[in-house]
Amino acid sequence: MLQEYNPANAAIQVFVKDRLWNRAEAKVSVFDSVVQGGDAVWEGLRVYPEGLLHLKAHLNRLVNSAKALHFSHIPDFEFIKNAISETLLANSMKRDAHIRLTLTRGEKVTSGMDPRLNQMGSCLIVLAEHKKLVYDREKGITAICSNQRRNGPAYLDSKIHHSNLLNNILAKIQANVAGVDAAVMLDERGFVSELNDTNLFLIKEGVLYTPFATACLPGISRKMTMEVAESMNVKCVEADLSLFDFYTSDFVFASGTMGELTPLTEIDGRKIEREKGEALFNAVLNEYHKTIPSYCEKL
Repeated sequence: MLQEYNPANAAIQVFVKDRLWNRAEAKVSVFDSVVQGGDAVWEGLRVYPEGLLHLKAHLNRLVNSAKALHFSHIPDFEFIKNAISETLLANSMKRDAHIRLTLTRGEKVTSGMDPRLNQMGSCLIVLAEHKKLVYDREKGITAICSNQRRNGPAYLDSKIHHSNLLNNILAKIQANVAGVDAAVMLDERGFVSELNDTNLFLIKEGVLYTPFATACLPGISRKMTMEVAESMNVKCVEADLSLFDFYTSDFVFASGTMGELTPLTEIDGRKIEREKGEALFNAVLNEYHKTIPSYCEKL
């Protein structure tokens, strides 16, 4: 499903480094690390009427990712919150908005890989757009298994929410060519990791299962889903899951900031049977929605 251009975003204001810019003027230097090597970290946040969902958790992950990449200058929470607040106020955004929050290592004094060339501090980008949820929950989404493997800790730890997303993009290209919505990515051992952009769950005989967060991002929406299930006394198990487990499940769904909880209807041409697990999914989804306000934070 392709997100279409929203004319409401034509004149948005974007925060870059230390101030707001008109969309057409919002830029970073060609010497910025995100241009030179995809050297940046990012978060996706969603704006609800009650506030920003999981704001603290997203800011913690942004800062921890920057620490793991040894950024020398990381803005404090107050600076980031003020930048977000200023951006949302300038764009009159109070609901149905998505924020792409990016922190780059900053501008280099000359082109090169060495982080010691970054001597001008990091660069914060707050890009907020009017945007509906990315997937149609009623229709659901289809997927294929990509031959592009998800990185494990031996290569690049998936807990670092970095901006170098080429392996995910290659998987998404395969999905596009195949005419489906998403790509299932396996870990280096052949177990299911996640989709190219969201975490995965399956339902089998009344139990929720999700892959270990080894080669997949331990997503914030994933964690919320597990907490919601626990509050409902629904068993949720992290496990090594193969494609067989997903093909033969009672229900499969994805979790993520941009789509909340979205059913998968087909993987590799196999129709996912939904009748046995649909009631449990709907119950978890309803509880998930009821819980959203308690996870939101006002600026």
